[in-house]
Amino acid sequence: MVLKDIPADARPREKLLAQGAAALADVELIALLLRTGAAGVSVLQLAETLLASCGGLAGLLHAGPAQLARVKGLGPAKRAELAAVVELARRSLAEQMSAAPVFDSPARVKDYLRLQLGERDHEVFAVMFLDAQSRLVKLEEMFRGTLTQTSVYPREIVKRALDLQAAAVILAHNHPSGAAEPSRADEYLTQTLKNALQLIDVRVLDHLVVGRGASVSFAERGLL
Repeated sequence: MVLKDIPADARPREKLLAQGAAALADVELIALLLRTGAAGVSVLQLAETLLASCGGLAGLLHAGPAQLARVKGLGPAKRAELAAVVELARRSLAEQMSAAPVFDSPARVKDYLRLQLGERDHEVFAVMFLDAQSRLVKLEEMFRGTLTQTSVYPREIVKRALDLQAAAVILAHNHPSGAAEPSRADEYLTQTLKNALQLIDVRVLDHLVVGRGASVSFAERGLL
């Protein structure tokens, strides 16, 4: 079944044009991207199956090619379109943070990092390198680890900050377990990196711990 076979008042495209994109449910937005269903499955049913298999919209935004390929009816063309939309979202947020100081929109920084790190199944330690106006120069995933821990080497972060002529950084790492609550080890690491970067006059503006659907800011908690 294709979208044109669905009653007019229930078609996602017509609903979007009449009421705006915000009026559509997640499954309807996904159906618009997919356009067609599969044998014996409507496009809305396929969208529901896709969201369920990924654990919701957040999971879909971080689903890899292998995970998407396991969804029956989701061919290469549809998988490519979904990947393109997610990448556009990431690039749009990065572009905005490259044009204006990141502290102008803390929520945007959190959204960006959740898109990058939120659904990983292993720990990743990333650094947002910023210029003198606190605009994003580059986000780099510096270290990767296991489900529960990652080894972080301050020397490598200091070296990369010098290479990029960064004036400030925002540290970030994910908790694959889903809980965004910082650990004592996270607090110790933050102070260690802050002290190391101070030696080259690079400020640590924040350290964000990213969980599944949530993030915690060290700066907001007064831990910096």
